[in-house]
Amino acid sequence: MSANAAAIGIVVADLPVSVAFYEHFGLTFTGFDPGSDAAHGHAEAELGPGLRLILDTEESIQSFTSAWTRPFGSPRTTVCFQFEAPHDVDAKFAELMEAGYHGLRGPWDAPWGQRYASVIDPDGSGVDLFAQLQ
Repeated sequence: MSANAAAIGIVVADLPVSVAFYEHFGLTFTGFDPGSDAAHGHAEAELGPGLRLILDTEESIQSFTSAWTRPFGSPRTTVCFQFEAPHDVDAKFAELMEAGYHGLRGPWDAPWGQRYASVIDPDGSGVDLFAQLQ
């Protein structure tokens, strides 16, 4: 028996706020209508062939998993976005800072050969940006 990764799920406090954050990465949440879907507490976007990003509200998760509690402290999960060129990492990081999001670490040249930066999404999950150094 084999299993294929199909989705990454993130629990969020405010669905429209989180959708707006992830739209900065070019993601499209198909069929998402903040007026009606926010009440359902679920949104999905394609990350690539066969892989989706799923956002579910705390209320939605608690409706079927009563033991769930909001985590605290440093991010436990990080979604990583790869860019074509190092300057794209710098530009995206600047765009997110201008939009008022929280940067964990600004762009830097990592010793493993990538331009790297880290931000925090509206719910405290890590989001890393990277590109191969040329």
